[in-house]
Amino acid sequence: MNILYVGDVMGDPGIGVVEKVVPGLRRERSIDLVIAQAENLSDGKGVRLEDFKRLRAAGVDFCSGGNHILKRPEIYPQLSDPNVPIIRPANYPAGTPGLGYKYADTAKGKVLVVSLLGHVVGMQSDEVTDNPLKVIDAILESQKDVAHVATVVNFHGDYSSEKRIIGYYLDGRVTAIIGDHWHVPTADASVLPKGTAHQSDVGMCGSLDSSLGVTFESLIPRWRDNKITRNVIETEGRMQFNALFVQTNDDGRATTAQAINKILPAQHTLKA
Repeated sequence: MNILYVGDVMGDPGIGVVEKVVPGLRRERSIDLVIAQAENLSDGKGVRLEDFKRLRAAGVDFCSGGNHILKRPEIYPQLSDPNVPIIRPANYPAGTPGLGYKYADTAKGKVLVVSLLGHVVGMQSDEVTDNPLKVIDAILESQKDVAHVATVVNFHGDYSSEKRIIGYYLDGRVTAIIGDHWHVPTADASVLPKGTAHQSDVGMCGSLDSSLGVTFESLIPRWRDNKITRNVIETEGRMQFNALFVQTNDDGRATTAQAINKILPAQHTLKA
């Protein structure tokens, strides 16, 4: 089967990029399943229901989640419903709203999709999370008797060492382990020795001429002058689309892990 994992969709510009690029990619590459990281979907933090619906209409089948996925309570019922294709990280403590893994239905069969947080995730690094290696071990054990054709794990974190370690830790046990959160794609997309597709960070969708999708004007005074400023999503200039394309064989192992990086020129500016 053919799977496309789309990097962090950063605000309205990111949704616009997905709307422009994903439908064509689905046709060109006969993609069976599109998964997108949605934690930055609405103004850079969290998920509004209307934006989730817009992403789905653009051709995204399933949404993974990171440290901002719980910012907007309106999405909690969808996160908690096993039949709605959006998840939060599975290694949040017991009692956290939502589910950390669900199944995506495809024409080729069910795909298990899991999100995990690294131990260090930006300014929220002091928040308590369960050990991601132990959590994924428990999930894979609990789901071993459920028929599915592939398993895709999303790892949302800061440390490159954690992203590399979990890749090899899960090699041969899952179809793909894909990192995000940096918003900058790494050059290490590959199929690991035992048949697992891996990329330390898949990148983002949204503004290219920015700091991770945020205007320089809103960030430089904070850094240079210690001013208190809010993040402003960049809506002008060049836009980027970053994803990982994964092909699998009949036993659920990956045969291809290809980074897809597209730049939309400035005339495709997407206003919020």
